[in-house]
Amino acid sequence: MNTNHPDSGQIKVTLTGFLSLFSIVGISLYGLPFFYDFWVQDFGWSRATVTSGNAIAKTLVGLFAFFAGWMIDRFGPRRVMLTGILAAGLALVGLSSVTVLWQFYLFYFITAIGYICGGPLPNQVLISRWFKSARGKAMGIAYLGIGFGGMLVPQIARKFNVLFGWQQAIFWLGILMIVIALPMALLVKDNPPRDETGFAKEEKRPLKDILKGWPFYLLLIGSMCSIAAVSGTMQNLKLFFSFDLKFTQQTAANVISLILASSIAGRLIMGWLADRFPKKYIMLLIYAIVASAIPLLYIAGQPGIIYLFAIIFGIGLGGDYMIIPLMAAELFGVKVLGRVMGLILTFDGLAEAYAPMLVAWMRDSSQSYANGFATLIILGAIGFVAISFLPRKLGSHFQNNGKG
Repeated sequence: MNTNHPDSGQIKVTLTGFLSLFSIVGISLYGLPFFYDFWVQDFGWSRATVTSGNAIAKTLVGLFAFFAGWMIDRFGPRRVMLTGILAAGLALVGLSSVTVLWQFYLFYFITAIGYICGGPLPNQVLISRWFKSARGKAMGIAYLGIGFGGMLVPQIARKFNVLFGWQQAIFWLGILMIVIALPMALLVKDNPPRDETGFAKEEKRPLKDILKGWPFYLLLIGSMCSIAAVSGTMQNLKLFFSFDLKFTQQTAANVISLILASSIAGRLIMGWLADRFPKKYIMLLIYAIVASAIPLLYIAGQPGIIYLFAIIFGIGLGGDYMIIPLMAAELFGVKVLGRVMGLILTFDGLAEAYAPMLVAWMRDSSQSYANGFATLIILGAIGFVAISFLPRKLGSHFQNNGKG
């Protein structure tokens, strides 16, 4: 398998990752917040309530992420991914018809299961199995799906809203998710036919030994804090734009699309850098970009500032989720990557879910996003510090210290 010239299997894997992440993350994670203000206006729910669906759902399925990781390591990522795509699409179909809170939480719960089974986790393992020297580039291209999905979905959602109303818009987004992601996932294979990535020969480190070492917890804390900063910002932007900055629906959609367009450049740049420089330093660069962009929201009312924020934050967003599995594979290997990332994504998912709700609650309580944004800046800084203590690689750590 020539990593400089990808074969057909590698192309299928990368395209599968692109399309499933376009759907599961681009449409679901970044598409649904576009409708938060409609739930507030039509149902009288608070900001904290409409941002709590993701939080409560990911809390309930938290431990399931580790089980999903175990299933991926044991049975392969493909079957798990197919289940997740169907669950995520049908969950949006259900969300289009909710009228009471318990229905809202039920379908958000199914959305979270779809995210875990069909989103980043199986794609991270699949790409890591098929690529080695060009793993960062392949991961970056696959993760472009999030950027394109997030960039296009606000515009698609706005158009669907005009044509059909906001509830039918959610329905058709759910159908679109399945149509886009499912066909390619049916064709992909779990493992390459020839093991030139070294997957079969790799020594499998016992998970219990990995959990005894401090690098796992530094990666966990660092990723949780940065994901919280990213999610807490992104999930509140539409509310911030609509109610605090008084943006029109078109302007809000344009800014969110610019963020996701900038994330495309971020993913390509950071993926390219991760194949050429120590991944730890690329991770630090990404986390620094995220933490430094959020303060611009304090002066977002000044001409042009919101677009500067969108570009800088988007570049950081592009690398944030992508760099975590690359760093984990570098530290702990590929054979146990499903379980390691299952654990990390469990806690990252909680951070991703609760940070928006916390920021929204602060806004409801104080009538200002100032304290919420300050909290997100602090979280981003903590993430940077935690990653700064990571080793560049863990192979020597295990060799020199036995069971790390």
